[in-house]
Amino acid sequence: METRELRYFVAVAEELGFVRAAQRLGMAQPPLSRAISQLERRLGVTLLERSSRGATLTEAGSVLLREARVALDAVEAAERRTRRAATEQAGLILVTKAGASTELLAKLLDAYEAEPDSAPLEVVLCGIAEQERMLRDGRADVALLHLPFDSTAGFDTEELGTERQVALLPAGHPLTTREHLRLAEVQSLPGLPLPRFRARDGSFPDGPGPQVRDSLQVLQLVSLGRACMVAPESSRLHLPEGVAAVPVLDAPPVTTVIAWPPHSRSRALAALVRTATRL
Repeated sequence: METRELRYFVAVAEELGFVRAAQRLGMAQPPLSRAISQLERRLGVTLLERSSRGATLTEAGSVLLREARVALDAVEAAERRTRRAATEQAGLILVTKAGASTELLAKLLDAYEAEPDSAPLEVVLCGIAEQERMLRDGRADVALLHLPFDSTAGFDTEELGTERQVALLPAGHPLTTREHLRLAEVQSLPGLPLPRFRARDGSFPDGPGPQVRDSLQVLQLVSLGRACMVAPESSRLHLPEGVAAVPVLDAPPVTTVIAWPPHSRSRALAALVRTATRL
């Protein structure tokens, strides 16, 4: 299979229709339909069930969508890392979610600078759930991920620490006087729905909560009394005025890990991982 065919298929699978996929790809619909049909004939499987309302993925199509994303990310990563390796001062790019693990990150940056094998380190602060994708497609060399929210499949990792979670509520809410809460209580608060975060394909899950893209939006909505949030306990360190935190006893713990591509042979990256695990 060619990467062009995979890009065509991913567009159709994510848009669930040939018209929208063709618009996204900037091409006419007939050649796109022919390309997908040729791909199906070559593989000997049906990837999409067509109807007048669009298209739906078959089981085989779901498998190819998952594998095609991985393959396309790998191709992009190879291109980006190859270009960067040719620059005179190629360093490392570390990506982490904005507002997460701030204390650990500050200590890591200070300690890494003292390492003899260190290299220039650029820190990229991204939105919620974006760091995994950036590591896979080569925009970053290493990432701080948070389990169970981020996937570490296909990466080498080292655990850096585990913490409990807290409920972020508007200051003055009656529940802020409690010593702790249960997850079911937080999920059913009247007038304070949990936010909906954007998925990898750009869509938002169904539900009553507001659509958000980063933690700053969440905190502002909480302070305005429009949402609540369950977040790692370290978020207490940087809460804005108008937001309070209460421990949630039965929320799953959050484990911060440092993750990198398993094929990396960078001494600078190895030094960064050693520094992080030592901290």
